[in-house]
Amino acid sequence: MELSWLSWLYEAVAQVIIWIHTAYSTVLNPDGGLTWALTIITLTVFMRVLIFPLFLKQMRSSRKMQELAPKVAEIRKRYKNDKQRMNQEVMALYQGAGANPLGGCLPIVAQFPIFISMFTVLQAMANGRPVYGMSKELVESARSAHIFGAPLPANFFMSSADIASFDAGVVQTKIVLGIFVAVSSLTTFLTVRQSVTRSMAQMPDNPMAQQQKILMYISPLFAFFSLNFPLGLIMYWVTTNVWTLGQQHWFYSRNPMPEFDAKGNVVPVQPKQGLLSKFRKTTPEEQAPPPPPEPKIIRQQPSRQPRSKRTGSKKS
Repeated sequence: MELSWLSWLYEAVAQVIIWIHTAYSTVLNPDGGLTWALTIITLTVFMRVLIFPLFLKQMRSSRKMQELAPKVAEIRKRYKNDKQRMNQEVMALYQGAGANPLGGCLPIVAQFPIFISMFTVLQAMANGRPVYGMSKELVESARSAHIFGAPLPANFFMSSADIASFDAGVVQTKIVLGIFVAVSSLTTFLTVRQSVTRSMAQMPDNPMAQQQKILMYISPLFAFFSLNFPLGLIMYWVTTNVWTLGQQHWFYSRNPMPEFDAKGNVVPVQPKQGLLSKFRKTTPEEQAPPPPPEPKIIRQQPSRQPRSKRTGSKKS
């Protein structure tokens, strides 16, 4: 899956792998499975951090579109017989509010060349090809690494003879690879389920709801295509799924779905408290009860005695 116009990105990914592996090798065995597992995980997290601003832009754009949903429904009802005018009014509404209907595609578009680059570089390492600036020693180090007894370049359909050539047990390698693929499938399902559940909650009458449910149950099956991938690439896939799942949960918990009043205006919603707030130690000042209100001081004014209009003396 090598694309010549991405060769500069292949070299960049390979260089980052070299830096990360060199850093871990100062305290760990350079040829150890732990060193290479941490290298792949760190590389994945680094790449996801790079596109994190695009994720925030996607989610904020999606939230704006949620807030505009009642107004969009009103426009569609008003111009249901004029599709062109309806589309113009909806786009004008989105532009005026700063919402981009295509914003959800940004992380996918940005992640695709990164995935292709990591796939190409890790596949080259699994095949023993010292390319993209990687030395032969580095590639052989990766090929000799074992994670839970399974060779890093092994895939599920690799022949028993090829697995044995890496000084690894065939059954153990198959089990480890199967577990990683199962985890990849589970995390894919949870990630899609989290997104679909929120989408259906905010638009109960969405005509695409049934298709979204079908997608939710079909998406984990795509993870089984990774049985053809080397273990190093499956580790990348599991790591990015776990990152996406936690990233979505973090954003959804701090940005609850908007609520609307009878007029279709957005009602402010208090975000949910995170897990850390439940375990945060309160200070003595926060634990102490509020001080009682200060007593109101009432000044006693002397009462004026009525006087006689003629003598000016006090009336008895």
